[in-house]
Amino acid sequence: MKILSVVGARPQFVKLAAIADAAAQRDDVEHVIVHTGQHYDATMSDVFFADLRIPAPDVNLAVGSGSHGRQTGAMLAGMDEVLEEQRPDWTLVYGDTNSTLAGTLSAVKMHRRVAHLEAGLRSFNRRMPEEHNRVLTDHAADLLLAPTEVAREHLAAEGLAERTLVTGDVMTDVCLRVAAAELGAAPALPEGIDPTADFAVATLHRADNTDDPARLRAIITALQELPLPLALFAHPRLVAKAREAGIALAGGSLHLGEPLAYPDLVHAVQTARAVVTDSGGLQKEAYLLGTPTTTVRTETEWVETLEHDWNQLVPEPARIAASVARPHPTAARPPVYGDGEAARRSVEALVERA
Repeated sequence: MKILSVVGARPQFVKLAAIADAAAQRDDVEHVIVHTGQHYDATMSDVFFADLRIPAPDVNLAVGSGSHGRQTGAMLAGMDEVLEEQRPDWTLVYGDTNSTLAGTLSAVKMHRRVAHLEAGLRSFNRRMPEEHNRVLTDHAADLLLAPTEVAREHLAAEGLAERTLVTGDVMTDVCLRVAAAELGAAPALPEGIDPTADFAVATLHRADNTDDPARLRAIITALQELPLPLALFAHPRLVAKAREAGIALAGGSLHLGEPLAYPDLVHAVQTARAVVTDSGGLQKEAYLLGTPTTTVRTETEWVETLEHDWNQLVPEPARIAASVARPHPTAARPPVYGDGEAARRSVEALVERA
């Protein structure tokens, strides 16, 4: 049985690590990896394959950057030839990126079955390109591998219950494995931050926060004025948008660093006092690691993280500091994202339905 995984962005590489490992445990599964090249920067792509011990991609479409339409179109053009050659039993797509949608459309047009890993997430914010990608993918796919009961309920409300299976979240598999590994005593932080004292970790990349120079400036100013040092691991998109707007990222409490390898990011979040982000994946990872999070958005796909104040939605830059300084939650964190066996269940589901 052949599974063809289509990936192209950092969160997908993390999920792929779990699936690749689960597939490698079986003699009856051939696993082919297609990298679209959506994240072409080495710090956003190559390093994840090395640090998470993911097999090298069998195919790299190398589409690079571009507008949503051009990027997705280039992936579609490249995927046709790949699917004709590989003829997989399942095309497995991950999450909600342009790579997800392109892999799905290519496969269904060629009458290949599609499974969507991390199906059923909804922000209900139609301004987000990710929301369009995930909804279209769910309605086109043959099998929907949902990470949570909330995701299953979303799919059932859209008439997709018969295609849905709750497996747990594969990022939980990897996050828990990495968190349990032996790491260095101090996390990898930008110069000027004492790892033995309180500090915060931040990422920022979404268009709603970076495309409007006035909003981006307000967010960066709020981060620079935090009452504790903050390590901003700057996504290439953020760096480019700040440069275009003439905004200096470093200054005050904000210490600038490059994106970290996944194990280093997990270690930094584990030891941080707080996280500030607009990323979907990092909200969940912080919840799993027990670090309070401030999410600079109006909504979240991972609504479970909002329970008991582990995550707060704070779209207003002026409220970021108060959110970061809030008391550390004391409530339990139920294992709503699974037990670390989601990848095994997902591969089993594909084999059983081959």
